[in-house]
Amino acid sequence: MRRCFRSVTAFVLAGSGLVAVPPLAVAADEVVQAAPPPSPASDDLSQLKGDLEALRQDYAGRVAAIESRIAALEGHAAEAAAPTPEPTPAPTAAPSAAAGSKMFNPDMAAIGNFVGAAGKSPGGGEPSLNMQEAELSFQAVVDPYARADFFVTLGPEEVALEEGYITFPTLPGGFLTKVGKMRDAFGKVNGQHPHTLPFVDRPLVSKNLTGGEDGLADAGISVARLIPNPWLFLEATGQAYQGSSAIFTAPTRGDLAYVGHLRAYQDLGESTNIDLGGSIAYGHNGVTDDTTTRLLGVDATLRWKPLRRSIYTHILARGEVTWSRAGQADGAQNAVGGYGYLEYQFGRRWTSGLRYDNSQRAEAPWLRDTGGSFILTFKPSEFSLVRAQYRRTSFADTDSPANELLFQFLFAIGAHGAHPF
Repeated sequence: MRRCFRSVTAFVLAGSGLVAVPPLAVAADEVVQAAPPPSPASDDLSQLKGDLEALRQDYAGRVAAIESRIAALEGHAAEAAAPTPEPTPAPTAAPSAAAGSKMFNPDMAAIGNFVGAAGKSPGGGEPSLNMQEAELSFQAVVDPYARADFFVTLGPEEVALEEGYITFPTLPGGFLTKVGKMRDAFGKVNGQHPHTLPFVDRPLVSKNLTGGEDGLADAGISVARLIPNPWLFLEATGQAYQGSSAIFTAPTRGDLAYVGHLRAYQDLGESTNIDLGGSIAYGHNGVTDDTTTRLLGVDATLRWKPLRRSIYTHILARGEVTWSRAGQADGAQNAVGGYGYLEYQFGRRWTSGLRYDNSQRAEAPWLRDTGGSFILTFKPSEFSLVRAQYRRTSFADTDSPANELLFQFLFAIGAHGAHPF
């Protein structure tokens, strides 16, 4: 490169020396010789020398940069060829500022559930106007291995902890464990909070056989695990509770209540899936020290929700049947009940539904209640809901059926976590 540069310089300088000064034109009759005009050769030579010096410095800088890059690449290649030393375990880092603030500021939400009723009901029923409950939720990740969920219900007559539990999702063996107070994993309706139901009230089978609004909620431990198989999603859940709920009453410390649930889920196509479940529950019922209650339940849900029109239309069909064997002082009583529900979304914000109820009573199985409901739901947004339900119920111990119109207003603020569906 330097030899080339020197050759170019020598050639240019040699060429510049060949520039001749043109002869002066002198007239024949002139006595005085004219002064020669100024020649631009010296100025051009100085400018050319300056340009060549700048060019030399520029090329010299570029060559130095290329040489430094080559040296750096050779150094990286040598490091890659050398054996990699064993990494030294770094000390556990303290939680970041964001994680720390999350611990002290959990996701909080409030949901209001206002319910009204019109019409006469021989079997009682909801008040004419009632703020049924306000649910407060506090949810946050405790650490990388656990999260906590608390749901407090504020009702007209009480303030209670509806659910409050900690979840450990990363235990050995793939077990998902919950500890605290929670709703039992029995069926579908029992595990849902009132504001997540697709209707204003709970079905008759829930009121007659599984404890109604309070349901099977108790303090205990729940362990769930996925069962690997190549065909479908299969989950088994086992729970042990204190034995203090609307159905179970433990006479001693060791008389726990037990619940088991098996859930199977499978996609039938791009837009269709089916959800099947089986449940069992057992515990003392408190009538005597030896009487117990056994519950068996099956449920099935079929969903159709086309992907291209999922916000405008869907169909849901659900059925649930519960069998109860409640021990009494004069012997065990067997009762069966169930409901069927069909839901159709015909607009982006509009949903309609039909429900049929049929249930015996746990302590008096010779009494059977039946009913039907038509539900119309309007959702202005994901934070509010307006629902109307016409309900006709025939109670076994009354002569005339009850015709009622129920209406519901749901409104929410804050980041409310998802519930089981």
